[in-house]
Amino acid sequence: MPLSYNEMYTDTGDVSPAYTLYKKWLDNTNPEELHQRHRQADLLFRRMGVTFAVYGDNNMGGVERLIPFDIIPRILTAEDWNLLSAGLIQRVQALNAFVRDVYHDQEILKAGLIPPDLVHHNRLFRAEMVNFEPPGGIYINIAGIDVVRTGANQFHVLEDNLRTPSGVSYMLENREIMMRIFPYLFNIYPVAPINHYPHELLKNLRSVAPRNVDDPTVVVLTPGSFNSAYFEHAFLADEMGVELVQGQDLFVDNGNVYMRTVEGPRQVDVIYRRVDDDFLDPTVFRPDSLLGIPGLYRAYKNGRVTLANAIGTGIADDKAIYNSVPEMIRFYLGESSILANVPTYKLREKTDLAYVLDHLDELVVKEVHGSGGYGMLVGPAATVTERRSYKERIMNNPANFIAQPTLSLSACPTFVEQGVAPRHVDLRPFVLMGSAVTVVPGGLTRVALREGSLVVNSSQGGGTKDTWVLENRAC
Repeated sequence: MPLSYNEMYTDTGDVSPAYTLYKKWLDNTNPEELHQRHRQADLLFRRMGVTFAVYGDNNMGGVERLIPFDIIPRILTAEDWNLLSAGLIQRVQALNAFVRDVYHDQEILKAGLIPPDLVHHNRLFRAEMVNFEPPGGIYINIAGIDVVRTGANQFHVLEDNLRTPSGVSYMLENREIMMRIFPYLFNIYPVAPINHYPHELLKNLRSVAPRNVDDPTVVVLTPGSFNSAYFEHAFLADEMGVELVQGQDLFVDNGNVYMRTVEGPRQVDVIYRRVDDDFLDPTVFRPDSLLGIPGLYRAYKNGRVTLANAIGTGIADDKAIYNSVPEMIRFYLGESSILANVPTYKLREKTDLAYVLDHLDELVVKEVHGSGGYGMLVGPAATVTERRSYKERIMNNPANFIAQPTLSLSACPTFVEQGVAPRHVDLRPFVLMGSAVTVVPGGLTRVALREGSLVVNSSQGGGTKDTWVLENRAC
């Protein structure tokens, strides 16, 4: 694998402009102070209850733990951010247009740009949404787009998260912690603020309320405290000043959705749902669901309540569809992609399958419906036995997998036990669509804490960093 791009240094070995002042501060800081600040950050996270539930690990299955937090920020210039934000907005607008199209005229399928069976035979395609139009034609109200950097001005989109994207609470809490333990650094650096995200989220959610609702009531629907992202659900509800509810807190009467309160039923107009499609309404989807609200789907289809994100958005973040996003941008927007895709092999195609099976030791293989870093193979880091076993899984159902080259993810300075060392990172910025399209300047930087590791997922042992976007003024 080629050497990774180091974000702190230029190709000539000089400190990059974004990190110049920070590197001077770091060189003049006693290592013991960094250890002390690291311990302080852990204590603050513990006191604040910022946790993440880990499932599927024999040693840690289903337990709450702190997400490891790195006290050294990732720093992006205003120029970096201008490129990223323009590309993110372009991408989400095209994805939203695609979702609308596949549930209406399916023009992109008729044009032969996407094989129809990738949509019609996809379990994430919801036939119940055909010919339905949510308020403003907005299906994707909240998107989390995973981006990796491979060089100066070189960013690639790794995947799109459009169903119930998570992580924004950790982005906000990371900033809060950094401002508490390093307040003087924010006097040195012109770091763009991100604390307005909950306000922007609420504003956009209210803007997509059903027609003729002047003062919409918004709620956050959570599966409950056993969900891995429950902290985030509670955090965002609190920050927006709205109610956090579970399925049993809501009911449908006379076509409207109501919330049970001590003062009696209160009509609900917008539901920011963190519950998957399958569990939203047991009368339409999974009948065994205890998380949903009977009658919710009909109220939604009749325009009595808005769901964010819309039912059926998963069709656009399926990994088998990912490869077609540049075509979507050209088809719907008439533009070229600002942010590149990662080259992707679709194992449903025989030539791609043959190549991948012969090069498993060089590639990353993922399940098309997978998430959280589960069910994937990082070929260069896998053993011969692991690759042989994974090959058998592929052969059982090739269409269930895609493969990508092992990208040389950029590295950022990271505080580890031995001191400061480079570690690989990615970035999940969050895009909001409503009355406007909003991208707060930053995102959740995830870091692979193990030396040489490319797996940044918190569920797989990765950590997080605060992401600083420098405002366009002298620093």
